[in-house]
Amino acid sequence: MANGTARYLRYILFTFFGLAALYFISTSQAPQTPNVWGGNFSSPAVASPAVGGERMNATFVTLARNSDLWEIVKSIRQVEDRFNRNFHYDWVFLNDKAFDTTFKKVTTSLISGTTHYGEIPTEHWSYPEFIDQDRARKVREDMAERKIIYGDSVSYRHMCRYESGFFYRHPLMNQFEWYWRVEPSIELYCDINYDTFKFMRDNGKKYSFVLSLYEYIDTIPTIWNSVKNFTRAHPEHIVEGNSMAFLSDDGGDTYNRCHFWSNFEIGNLDWLRSKAYTDYFETLDRAGGFFYERWGDAPIHSIAAGLLLKKEEVHFFNDIAYYHVPFTHCPTGEKFRIERKCSCNPKENFDWKGYSCTARYYELHGLEKPEGYENQQD
Repeated sequence: MANGTARYLRYILFTFFGLAALYFISTSQAPQTPNVWGGNFSSPAVASPAVGGERMNATFVTLARNSDLWEIVKSIRQVEDRFNRNFHYDWVFLNDKAFDTTFKKVTTSLISGTTHYGEIPTEHWSYPEFIDQDRARKVREDMAERKIIYGDSVSYRHMCRYESGFFYRHPLMNQFEWYWRVEPSIELYCDINYDTFKFMRDNGKKYSFVLSLYEYIDTIPTIWNSVKNFTRAHPEHIVEGNSMAFLSDDGGDTYNRCHFWSNFEIGNLDWLRSKAYTDYFETLDRAGGFFYERWGDAPIHSIAAGLLLKKEEVHFFNDIAYYHVPFTHCPTGEKFRIERKCSCNPKENFDWKGYSCTARYYELHGLEKPEGYENQQD
């Protein structure tokens, strides 16, 4: 009986001290600080894992409207799950109208870094004074009749002009050196277990892409004439060892329409702020092609990168598997896809199709095409 009582008392004591220890642990946890709905937003602080290493002065940047919320949250989840949960980089959202509370609350809740919300100045999202708006209207009507995609859209033209020459000038962007552009409804198919911004810095890269293709000629009939006007006026900005062979098949006389698809790009903001790029953009902007034709920001950025940067400063992120309707970049090579937990179908890889320009990039850099690329051609 005495032995039984002793065992019972020991059981009671062990239980008491165990519960006390659990209570101490739970009450000693620091409470999470709730978000305050001001100008900038941040999730509770989380220490970056070892893979993060040195933190770069970088941000994601997205041009969106309040109505894009449920499409952009899909992109945010992709970026966070595949990359940013390990690095916690900031995210800048820009809009030609003020963001509403719902947009800010939902996006902030999903992003591991600090979020920033900015409104675009009217002068950056309107007709410049040198544009003949009646002429621009007639162009839109003609393109609508010819069923050119976005041919009749005013807002699309403002967007392309803004992405070409103004997003990096927004006050919220002034604090950053690097950017990663993200659009609504994109997908990232593979884990990205290294810091892409640090890779760009350490390897002397200033612009990057994952998809490239030929531009629709009816949207840019005179763009190369304007580019040649720029090169004649500013030969000092055209670097030796550039990527002219990616852009032209005849040494620069004509444009072959190849461009990097700019809905994904990681780049250096100091390059965009440079005198070379500023002179380039202002020359093309004054030509009026954003409104008298339908110039997109993709050829604008691509031609600039092709002429103003050395070819080694432009990087192809083959290991970032990406989708933006209707094209997919899925890395060629089963071993890599398994190691990076990729979910893309290699048969959908656009790289080696006839309308892709990625093979030209390989040829320019003397790169060997990956094993199995023949199976992904048309």
